[in-house]
Amino acid sequence: MYNWFGWWRSWVVPNSGGCSCSDFNLGKPPPPEIMESREANEVYDDMNLYITPESFIVEPNGGEEVLVIGRHDKVTRVQPASGGQLANQRPTRRICGVLGTIHLLSCDYLMVATHRIFVGVLNGSIVWRLAGYDIIPYIPNAFQRKENETYLRLLRQMLDCKYFYFSYRYDLTHSLQRQRELVTANPKQRQGLLQRADQRFVWNGHVLRQFNCDNMERFQLPLLLGFVSINQVQINGQTFFWSIVTRRSVERAGTRLFCRGSNENGQVANFVETEQIVEFNGQLTSFVQTRGSMPFHWHQLPNLRYKPRPRLVPGKDHLAACSLHFNDQLRLYGNNVAINLVDQKGAEGELEATYARLIRELGDKRVRYEAFDFHHECRKMRWERLNILIDRLAYEQNQFGFYHVFDDGKLVSTQTGVFRTNCIDCLDRTNVVQSMLARRSLTAVLQKLGVLHVGQLVENAAGSFESRFKGVWADNADLISLQYSGTGALKTDFTRTGKRTKAGAMKDGKNSLMRYYLNNFADGQRQDAMDLFLGRYIINDNEGGAVPSPLESKRGWRFFTFPSVLLMAVAMFMITMTYPAEFNTENLLFMLFWGAMIAVSATGILHYGVEFVQWPRLFPPISFQAP
Repeated sequence: MYNWFGWWRSWVVPNSGGCSCSDFNLGKPPPPEIMESREANEVYDDMNLYITPESFIVEPNGGEEVLVIGRHDKVTRVQPASGGQLANQRPTRRICGVLGTIHLLSCDYLMVATHRIFVGVLNGSIVWRLAGYDIIPYIPNAFQRKENETYLRLLRQMLDCKYFYFSYRYDLTHSLQRQRELVTANPKQRQGLLQRADQRFVWNGHVLRQFNCDNMERFQLPLLLGFVSINQVQINGQTFFWSIVTRRSVERAGTRLFCRGSNENGQVANFVETEQIVEFNGQLTSFVQTRGSMPFHWHQLPNLRYKPRPRLVPGKDHLAACSLHFNDQLRLYGNNVAINLVDQKGAEGELEATYARLIRELGDKRVRYEAFDFHHECRKMRWERLNILIDRLAYEQNQFGFYHVFDDGKLVSTQTGVFRTNCIDCLDRTNVVQSMLARRSLTAVLQKLGVLHVGQLVENAAGSFESRFKGVWADNADLISLQYSGTGALKTDFTRTGKRTKAGAMKDGKNSLMRYYLNNFADGQRQDAMDLFLGRYIINDNEGGAVPSPLESKRGWRFFTFPSVLLMAVAMFMITMTYPAEFNTENLLFMLFWGAMIAVSATGILHYGVEFVQWPRLFPPISFQAP
């Protein structure tokens, strides 16, 4: 049934330019098993874009309607395609999706998808990854202020992320179980992908809603940020599809040290939903896990120290934030097991104790707290001790089950609860534990489907699949970490190989140093890019005039003085030490003086570290002074 998949995947490749929506390079149509009919498409997948002095006109190939966007009046409308309307015009280019529009300082800008990469086929629908885009001004010759160029650079930085995914038919934002619940609740209601999508996971929701009009649902292409992997697998002579779909939330989205804990609405930093899907002979199964920052008010602002001390935010109602968070999680996922992997001593220990206390004060039997000191339990590379945690969770995992539906639509079972895992970043330790829970669930699923024999474990069934399983979950860790912290994940050597290695520890050290640099000197700009794209910051046309521009750099005298003194002191110390005519008391005094200057300036930089950090400019923290 699925023998065409490997051939199809190798056959479809992205174009390097020009007509990017014709992704078939052999000059013949794809196999009929995977052709998406025009009638079934929810969103148009191949369009011509005409740019006239008055309008942008988007014409679906083979469609009977066009989208017209006024460049001056900004009025958007969908109207029937008339034969002579575009008869004498040539399309400016072909596009494969409309991503939205945004207002910057000079004018509005239209964003379109121009290139896409084939990922795979999920539940009969093709999934793509965004590989190219264009940002087109409504007014091409508008006066360009330098601040506007900065905003454009932030937009491009956001869209240059390589891990935006989309499908023209399949709703990537909802798990299979939620998709069924939506259909059951509104069996006759037909909406576009954007309208029925889970808005928590639509990253271009703000820019798409800026020009919303009647009947344009088929022109609005929602983007998911996260990770998607679709794999054809053979075990015991049985072929099935095994997929991972990871969804990053737009609620409290941000970068590692600038976005921690919860806001007043119970929305937490780095909230991610990961769904494991199995397709076999028309049957579908799904197992969902979540991760997210500890759901109360805490921060860990960068200050040039290698590991800033995380602290509770004073004066906040931590219990209210925690209660709001879990009320929402219970509504969305059912029972929750909150797995906390942070250290139980030191600064992390204070957060762990707060989390445990808040769960007790909630007093909700549907939420169970499970603390596991990952670093302490697995010290000296004794990672086999993670099985202690998995054994503790086994009963509830069996109780929660998984979503399962037959090919005729008959519901077999649903997932009744979720494991919500966190460490301090919800990246490295978290992904290790999630991959182990996913493997255990997959064993149960494949035994239920008859792919595995009774008592057979998936890790022992096929060595080739076990290697692929580990690789996909390690890739999942790397990409989510890259989007949040700026580097790949730590501890992926265990995920990829099943054991901790010295080479993996060295790689972790390299990534940790890179995280240090990015979190202190680059993440302010990344945070600004997210805030602009997600619509948290709305640009005021008077910026730089009647209203101060948030982009103006405000640095005190220490920012320039201390580094200058340090550089000069290091240079003079090296010169004095390297090129003396002869070593004497005068040279020694010079070396001591410049050595003292190095120590004083370096101490000053560390003491006033917050002044040397690259902070977000659109929404800077209330105070740069870390406690």
